[in-house]
Amino acid sequence: MNSVIKFGLRLAVLVCLMVLTRESSAAKRPNVVFLISEDNSIHYSSLYGNELAKMPAIEKLAAKGLVFDNAFSCSPVCSVARSTLATAMYAPRGGFQYHRKSAPATLAKGFKPWSQLLKEAGYYTSNNSKTDYNFVHNIRELWHDSSRKGSWRNRPDQGMPFFHMASFGASHEGQLHFSAKVMAEEKLTTSKAAVKLADYHPDTPTFRHTYARYHDKITAVTDQIGAVVDQLEEDGLLEDTFVFYFGDHGGVLPRGKGYAYESGLHVPMVVRIPENFKHLADFSRGQRVKGFVEFVDLGPTVLTLAGLKPHKQMDGKAFLGGEVSGKEVNRRDTSFGHADRFDEKYDLVRTIRVGKYMYHRNFQGYYPDGLQNNYRYRMLAYEDWRTQWKAGKLDAAQSQFFERRPAEQLFDVQEDPHQVRDLAVDPKYAQIKKELRKKLTAKLNSINDLSIFAESHQVSELLGDPVGAGRANSALIGRCLAIADLALLPFNKAKGRLQKAINSKNEWERYWALMTCAVIGANAKSLAGAAKQRLEDENLIVRLRAAEFLGLIGVIDPRETLYGILAESDSNDEVLLAFNGIVMFKDFEPSFEFDVEKLLLIKRGGEVPRRYEYFGVKPEPKKKRGKGKRKAKK
Repeated sequence: MNSVIKFGLRLAVLVCLMVLTRESSAAKRPNVVFLISEDNSIHYSSLYGNELAKMPAIEKLAAKGLVFDNAFSCSPVCSVARSTLATAMYAPRGGFQYHRKSAPATLAKGFKPWSQLLKEAGYYTSNNSKTDYNFVHNIRELWHDSSRKGSWRNRPDQGMPFFHMASFGASHEGQLHFSAKVMAEEKLTTSKAAVKLADYHPDTPTFRHTYARYHDKITAVTDQIGAVVDQLEEDGLLEDTFVFYFGDHGGVLPRGKGYAYESGLHVPMVVRIPENFKHLADFSRGQRVKGFVEFVDLGPTVLTLAGLKPHKQMDGKAFLGGEVSGKEVNRRDTSFGHADRFDEKYDLVRTIRVGKYMYHRNFQGYYPDGLQNNYRYRMLAYEDWRTQWKAGKLDAAQSQFFERRPAEQLFDVQEDPHQVRDLAVDPKYAQIKKELRKKLTAKLNSINDLSIFAESHQVSELLGDPVGAGRANSALIGRCLAIADLALLPFNKAKGRLQKAINSKNEWERYWALMTCAVIGANAKSLAGAAKQRLEDENLIVRLRAAEFLGLIGVIDPRETLYGILAESDSNDEVLLAFNGIVMFKDFEPSFEFDVEKLLLIKRGGEVPRRYEYFGVKPEPKKKRGKGKRKAKK
């Protein structure tokens, strides 16, 4: 009889345990929520010293969580930053570094975005609702629901753990595309007189209104985020959920979004730690984290919190969960940044920040930051800034935006948060500059940075397997980086190697030699003879770089070469690259007037119509061509 009773008791206990296990399945694995404000850097948050940018809902999260003093988006624009976030992979390695992709990159075989890994591991995944990915994907594999109705509340089994991501556009750049009439009539909460302008902005009524309006938008987006947190609390889920708040990249006042400065890369980040899972964070609630974290770290962090192992090809490293040490996280002091194409405007900047010093490598520094980008210049403040510059009303710091940049720059971002005092020319900082230059070069080589190749070549040859292509071309990438670094030497020490590279049998060595000459400028004039030979190069983009260099130093009129590239190319990407040079020569010294009829030889797709729009015309219908583009030799 006793044995029957004991068996019954054991069975009852087992049944109870099974019920409890099923009912508490969500509590065994934490939920994770990402709440993302669009287009704002740390400079516009009360948590980072700007008292005009009140963020009470975020401050409430911080009181029971962590404030990250050094969080970085890697890229200063949305599609690239979000692709980085989704993959935990540096974009120049994965081939998705251009904003508004010409063609999507294919992820490596077997590699999956981490929201898909969560989904496959039993998490309900919802996204409300921005994706903006630059890689090939099946949205249904990444998310159970990616829509404006996406919510954890829609999961079929309320016991499922969940990952939910939501974006809030109240602070987006488009909110600052107001008219002069609106500026004259609208009433703002933030005082225009009280806003503190960045050192590089002119103090004008337009800028003060733009700043004040943006501060109002920060308050609005904070309220929206707070409403979602309230829903979690109403559902009884808040203490089972890690809530991450961060900006999707910096911005959005002029020289923020789209530019690889602190204002474009350094984002606010807060993580609320739930009571039921505080053991997964080796930090105390209310603490400020000094260690550096990047967007590539967020995926590994969420996977680790969920008890999953990050994919070996992810570039990031978890900062919460598992055996992650808070002390080790706080020792992290390095972040990597990159800027390539933003809509129709090309650039090529790489940055590395170590501690308080930020090093910039401007591979195309002959293009001013202020080069026309139609979407940017919809903002009255951008137009006002350019108008003030043309009128000669700006001081040195305010004029930098419209001037060519040196090959390398160094900033102390603690003493100079707006990055207007370049320390690269100061002998006192020579050793620091040398060390950061070395670290950045090592980073570019380690990730096989695909921007060594023009976007047109990436689209035609590399995006089917970008990571594999990077590995296969790693030696060539290293050689091209070494050619680019000749711009950092005294010209007499670089001349011989540059001349050899201009005459190289390899098109990309020629390409980089000519671009490096353009960065050096007039000091490289003795190489003009060798560069002229490249005006008939088999590779149209090599011709472009030769024309840019020779035109900038006043040796040739570059227009005929540029017209010829437009006429001969069948590639939207080559045409867009050529238009970058055309707009530079149109708006900056030495300036040239262009024949609009010669610019409109054929209708183009992609981002090219934005350049036509800037010239105030519409292209003619596409005509059939008798011959195709000449294939460049490898």
